[in-house]
Order: sequence, then C-alpha cells, then structure tokens
Amino acid sequence: MSLPVPNLDDRRFQDIVNEAKALIPTYCREWTNHNVSDPGVALIELFAWMTEMVLFRLNQVPDVFYTHMLNLIGFEPFAPSAAKADVTFWLSGVTSEAVVVPEGTEVATSGDIGAPRVFSTLHDLVIVQPTMMAALTSVDKDIYVDVWDDLRIEQGAVTCFPSDPLEPGATFYLGFDRSLAGNAIQLTVAAQVEGIGVLPDRPPLLWEVSVGGGWVPVHVFSDTTGGLNRDGAIVLLIPGAHDAVSLGRFRAFWLRAKLLHPEPDQPFYRASPKLQTVRAASVGGTVTAEHSETIYNELLGISNGKPDQRFGLKHAPILQRRDGELIVVITDTTSTEWTEVDDFSGSDADDTHYTWSSTTGEVTFGPNIRYPNGTARQHGAVPPEGARIVASRYRHGGGLAGKVGARTLTSLRSSPPYITQVVNFLPSTGGVDAESIEAAKQRAPQTLRAGARAVTAEDFQRLTVEADARVARARCLPPKVSGGPIRLLVVPHVPGDLEQHQIDDYALEPDLLQRLAHHLDERRILGSTIEIGTPYYQGVTVAAMVTTRPSGPVGLVRDRALAAIYKYVNPLVGGSDGMGWGFDSDLSAAAIYQVLKGVDGVERVDEVLLFEYDLRNGERIGAGREVIKLEPDSLFLSSHNRIVVR
Repeated sequence: MSLPVPNLDDRRFQDIVNEAKALIPTYCREWTNHNVSDPGVALIELFAWMTEMVLFRLNQVPDVFYTHMLNLIGFEPFAPSAAKADVTFWLSGVTSEAVVVPEGTEVATSGDIGAPRVFSTLHDLVIVQPTMMAALTSVDKDIYVDVWDDLRIEQGAVTCFPSDPLEPGATFYLGFDRSLAGNAIQLTVAAQVEGIGVLPDRPPLLWEVSVGGGWVPVHVFSDTTGGLNRDGAIVLLIPGAHDAVSLGRFRAFWLRAKLLHPEPDQPFYRASPKLQTVRAASVGGTVTAEHSETIYNELLGISNGKPDQRFGLKHAPILQRRDGELIVVITDTTSTEWTEVDDFSGSDADDTHYTWSSTTGEVTFGPNIRYPNGTARQHGAVPPEGARIVASRYRHGGGLAGKVGARTLTSLRSSPPYITQVVNFLPSTGGVDAESIEAAKQRAPQTLRAGARAVTAEDFQRLTVEADARVARARCLPPKVSGGPIRLLVVPHVPGDLEQHQIDDYALEPDLLQRLAHHLDERRILGSTIEIGTPYYQGVTVAAMVTTRPSGPVGLVRDRALAAIYKYVNPLVGGSDGMGWGFDSDLSAAAIYQVLKGVDGVERVDEVLLFEYDLRNGERIGAGREVIKLEPDSLFLSSHNRIVVR
C-alpha cells in the first residue's frame, strides 16, 4: 500500500468565513450585522477566497515532491502519439518521368476549422508511369487464359469473365512490370456495351492487387465506365503494398477485377463486359502522413566541457525518434553523431551517449558518479568544451489535436514539382495526448513494484498499457491449451462521439501491433509466447420506454437517456466505475433501469429490453432479453439504441 499524501490544510472557503465571523465578538463587539449584505462581511468573504487560493497552492506541495521523486528514479510520463492519415497527391498531368514527393512534405487543414493542423509525410512517394505486360482471365483459381494479344490488337476484344453461365468468382487480371504501391492508377477503357443489367454506380465488382500470397482490396475513386460497360476511365487508389506473384506463365504485379455475389438489391451482369483496349497511367499517389512538424538543425547550446550537461529544445513534447533524428556534436574540426540511450547505466567514459526525453525534450549527457569506495566514474562521454550541440532533426506534435475529418487536409505547405492538389479521403486515426500527472502518479507504484518483467497477468496488462499511449486497456488470458501462447486482448483509445463508434474504430493499427510485440518480447519470460489481438466486441442494442415529468422536454430527455446508455455500455468509459465495461461482466435490464432512472427529467422507467446486435451487418439478432451473457474474451459495444419517451 502506498503512503497517503497529506492534505496540509483542508479548510475551504466557508470554513474560513465562519472562523472569521466567530472572532468578530472577540475583537469588535460593536459589529453586530453579520449578514452577507454587510460591507465588512463582503471583505471577509473576499479575503477568505484569497486565502483559499493560497491553501490550494500549499496543498500542491506534496504533489510537487512526488513528481520530483519520480523524476529522480527515472520515471517519465507517456509522451503523446501522433495521428496518421493517408493523403493523396494529384499530378497536374501525366508525365513520363518519375515524380517524387519527398519525405517530410507538409500538408495542412484548411477552412473554418480553427488553427491549421500540420501533417508531414513519413516516407518518399514515387509516382511512376506503369507498363502493362500481361492480361489473363480466369473462372477457376488454377486455370488462367492468356488474353494479352487480344487486348493489344486494335480490332480485338476480350471477354472479361468468360464463364457460361456468368457466375461470381470469375476474374480479369492485368499484369504490370513494376510495383504500383501507393499510386493512383487511371485505367482508360474502350469497351463494347455487353455487360448490361448492372447499376452503373454499383456494379458487383471488386478490384484487388496482389500482396504477399493473397489479395488486398483497392479503393475505387471514380468509375465512368459503368462497371466496364462503356468507354471511360477508372481511377484506383493502390494501397501501400503491391507484390509480384506468378499466375499462369507470367510473374508480374497484378491488378484484378473480380465478380462478386450481388447484394439483395443489386442486379447482376446478364452478359460479360468486353474490352477492346485498356491503357494505364499514374495520375497521383497516396502516402501516410502524421500530425507533426519537423525541425532541422536546431542549435541547443555550447558545451562547457563538464559532466551532466542538459540542453532544452524550442519545441516539446517530441515524437519517438526515427532514423536520422539524433544529436550531433560539432567542433572546429569534427562533426560526430552521438547515440541515444535509455539511461547511462551501461555507458563507459568513452561512449558517445545521451538521453532524450520525449516529454520535456531535454537532452542530457553523461554524469560523473561517485561510488562508496570513494572512486568516481564517468558514465558516457562529455562533449568537448566549446562544441556546438545540434539536433539534426526532430518532430514535435501529436495528441488529440490531430484528429481531423475526411477531406480536410487540402493545403500544400510546399510546392513539389508536378503536384497540384492534395486531399485525405478518410479521417485520421490514432492521436493520443500526453499522459497527465495524475495518471502517471497512479501508474508509478505499480511500475516500481513489479519492475520491467512480464510474469503475472497483471504484469502483461501493465506493460501493454505502458508500451504506447494509444492503448487504453488490456486483458491477459491464459493459453487455451497447455504450452500455447498467452492471449493478450488490447483496446485502443477511440476519441469522438460515443454514439458514432463503430467496430472498425477498435481495430489495432499495424504499427501499434508491431510496437507492442517488440515491447513485450524484450520483457517476457524465456520460453513463453504471446498472441496479441482484440476482444470480441459483442454488439448490443438497448430498447427502453420511459416517462418524463409533467411538461418535461421530451427531445432533451431522449438525448440525455441515449447519451447515458452509450456511455454506460462502452469498452472505454462504460461500466459502473466509468473505467470501461468489465470483462466477464454480464449486462442486465436491471442495470439499465438504474442508469435511466438517474437521467435528469425521467420520472419512471416503464420497460427495458436487450437485443444482441450484429455490428457487421447492422441488424438485431433474436428476441428481446433481460440478460445478455459475456464471454471472458469479450466486451460490450452498444449500437442503434432506441429510447421511447412518453
């Protein structure tokens, strides 16, 4: 149990006023009017308010000592994480030479949405013109028909899906000589009007590219061909990965169109489309950008040649360092890149090491430590006197401010050649503020007590939350079979309106999975394995009928009731303690009764029913129930709740 933090003076405003009034007869018996309208009492209340402010500052002294103690033992709050968004750059026109949008290109929000939020690209985007080298059709995954010659001949025509009768699963392939990863590809098509029967804006077609041993969907930005039925152009946004695979006798980077099973209200092709020519061109490209600004070659200061030197940055907090983001020590004759370390415990006097705090941005060089036998040891080299300390590059930003909507990143802060426009078609993801001091104070005792090793289930959960600020909760479950992997269920932070939360919002980003795996791999017990995933999100719909007080605002009461339900049945802020719905905690109608009874304006709760809800297909499952059970690896996520107010 941690030691209690004392409250040095627990008096409040009214306590101070009452004490002062009680002393009036002792010091001024003639003063008999003690009402709040008396000018003297007004002065007492004024000074009582000022005294309360002094006491408030006084009671923060233990917190300051606590924070300084954490700093002494090397405990640091989590730095913010940056939101990411895929941004698409459009060319001014098709050009034969490769167009490079360099890493660090900045784009910003525009319009009436407050101060601009700046995003920087994470790597180079290379837009190259593709060369088509093969075309295939297939009605079976093991049988491919070469139609390349027919497609190249001006008078020829290729039947895209040659099955008879036409069935879902038939596929048309286009092969390219190089990867199209990240490019926006425009397919200009000359077609015969054969594939009639489909809705031009909703053809049962899926475009995909080859990635590894499988296929990844491609976003169709625009299609004026009506589903390959007429002359026009299709613009496809190729994802960031595109691999070569062997199909038939060709090894190429493949792009394919596949017939899908139609939806209930979606007509199917009555005949296969026929193509006379297909021309491919790159008209843009997509790259991932993060909410950050990059600072280059910032001079931090001049070395005085002494141990334990500290230098601050102009901007903080800063983001996790990437390649090329380091400290350079420059003298009149040399320029040396030094190495960042977590601490100096393993550093010798000749090791060019430094520490760099993500939270404060402070750069620290090695100290000189005195040991019990009287000797002193230098941990880490000392920059020579007069040397310039330079940060070659660092990125600052991150936090919830990076949450931007779709089509808001539209302003170019520089002018890359041949680029005219930029836009993000999807909202940004990720982005978490730095850890608060209160949260760090709660986490510190657990970290110091258990150390940095993952032994118990609680250790795995704690280390998972510590690994990245994007992690909100974690649950560790034992292996399903003896010797199997330890199961770790991770719930990420999902900002925004709780009513708008979708199941896809709770998916784990690939870089977050990689970071968690690396963090835990260094701390797990030798011989143990870890399987990282997400909980099964059990959809649930609450249907309730409530009665308002006489003359109560019906619409306002309904909104309050819905907000209370979405907050209560939520993986992040749900449950009775507001810390997220508990694993193994069933949901009952009785609990919903209690929540609704506490809503302002509700006189009584007449009826409550719970329905299981298919979060993927958007429909209720089965009849209303009083209780819905929850498995140990599951969490509730409510959707499409309904409140009837009478």
